Amino acid sequence: MRHNYKNLKIWQMGLEIANTISDILVDFPKHERYDLASQISRSSVSMPSNIAEGSAKSNNSFSNYLDIALGSSFELSTQLLIAHHRNYINKKTLTTLEEKIEEFQRMTMGFQNGLN
Repeated sequence: MRHNYKNLKIWQMGLEIANTISDILVDFPKHERYDLASQISRSSVSMPSNIAEGSAKSNNSFSNYLDIALGSSFELSTQLLIAHHRNYINKKTLTTLEEKIEEFQRMTMGFQNGLN
């Protein structure tokens, strides 16, 4: 069964997280542009991108793409903790993003369980 990824709540949420991250990265120090900021950007973009790519596959393959999207979300959480430690983002921003990412993870795992 194929899915229209644009109608998937998990894709919409992943896109929202990626867009929020993009807005936050504007304020990162210039010296981080090719280091932490770049990694954070790639992780966040990977979440909805893998959902979109996987949606064209069989349910079994789609599940693998969802695993990659989930992995990217956990990677992103870690990178945001590092950004907070380096004082690039404040505690409120960190907490808000962590809550959104955790919701994305719960919903994606739930969706994935429904595929199997």
